[in-house]
Amino acid sequence: MTAPGQTLVLPAAMREEIVAHARADAPRECCGIIAGRNGEPTRLYRLTNLEPGVDRYLIDDAEVYRVYREIEDGGDELLAIYHSHPVSVAYPSKTDVALAFWEEAFYAICSLEHPEAPVIRAFRIVGEEITEAVVSSQ
Repeated sequence: MTAPGQTLVLPAAMREEIVAHARADAPRECCGIIAGRNGEPTRLYRLTNLEPGVDRYLIDDAEVYRVYREIEDGGDELLAIYHSHPVSVAYPSKTDVALAFWEEAFYAICSLEHPEAPVIRAFRIVGEEITEAVVSSQ
């Protein structure tokens, strides 16, 4: 279910970057952050997945802190956290929900379940409630 006014704007270049990151890190999950200002994305940061397996991601705390400080110091905000699902649908897993600490951020998931047709979906996750957002290019 999509809530009114819940739209994550992802320009084509950012969508392509997320898909490229997902493909580069497959079969492991990729992860990253999108900074924004007034709801408009300004910069994408590829982050390092420290998780050794293929079905989760773990962002390095020091890396997140550095990027978060850079975002805030630049006058932006953390708009979205993205990661990939290399072999499953673009929908938050139980682990994704359990680790969704930033209630104000979108959680974008890039599915490579069908590698020739990647899918990016976005969600708000508050507590255990998942609400799908619209992903728009403008």
